[in-house]
Amino acid sequence: MTQKPRRTAKVQTLSVLPFATFSDPSYLCVKIRSFNIPAPPHPPTTAWRAAGYRAFEVCLDHVAMRDLAVFHDLRRTEDWGWIAGVYTDAFRTTGNVAAHLASLRAQLEALAACPGPAPLLVNSHSGLDRWSLPEMEDFFGGALELERLFGLPIAHETHRRRALATPWAAAAVLARFPTLQLTADLSHWVCVCERLLEDFEPLLDQVARQTLHVHARVGHEHGPQVPDPRAPEWSAQLAAHERWWDRIWSAQRARGLAVSTLTPEFGPPNYLWTQPHTRAPLADLAAVCDWMATRQST
Repeated sequence: MTQKPRRTAKVQTLSVLPFATFSDPSYLCVKIRSFNIPAPPHPPTTAWRAAGYRAFEVCLDHVAMRDLAVFHDLRRTEDWGWIAGVYTDAFRTTGNVAAHLASLRAQLEALAACPGPAPLLVNSHSGLDRWSLPEMEDFFGGALELERLFGLPIAHETHRRRALATPWAAAAVLARFPTLQLTADLSHWVCVCERLLEDFEPLLDQVARQTLHVHARVGHEHGPQVPDPRAPEWSAQLAAHERWWDRIWSAQRARGLAVSTLTPEFGPPNYLWTQPHTRAPLADLAAVCDWMATRQST
């Protein structure tokens, strides 16, 4: 049994193709294959577009140098949108605010130098979860200045390990910076808080007002990704996330956005559940991503 398709009154949704970055293609369908994994001479973009996708979400660091020209040529010749991913100070845990801002600036400079149309937006893994509030204020104040300088909309992701890893940290940051834009990946907060955020209703309203982009993954109370959101045993978690996304669609429509962007960002192992010993996936990852993209665009 699978969940029924849904219909929501929202602005036009642009489905974004997630690009996996792991090196073992045995776990990946070509549907979500990264350009740094051996692929056909021409990626199957016709099939991707037929499935409803209109853009890629990918970090340039995850595109092999030999494939950068292919990537940018695809964007130009086949009219693919692009959401660029950045990771401030890579994945180090020792960097200070200055290091993270310098890293963000360098990555924005690289994006500004890319050929072809500019990215639709920049999805940023920003800062560190261990920072104090003054450190977060210094970083996000500097990030807003960089956003104005480069003219690229930046959406800071609610992701574990990063500055917005918890709703408590996010509440303080959003109160200080009401123009800061977010990528709402609320699966991380569900995992961190071990609950379906029942006691965060006012904050979820604020998140909806400041969300630019959505990562439509479903988390659960003990992890960031359910094994298969189509399975009835995860219907409560799916329903909770969809209520939050509906709130975001309504807020985006109210502030005049013509298009919403959504990436069905279910990830490969170790996000994707696997069988012990064999590591065989418990669900078809591409099918799950396609199902979620179709469901939220219907």
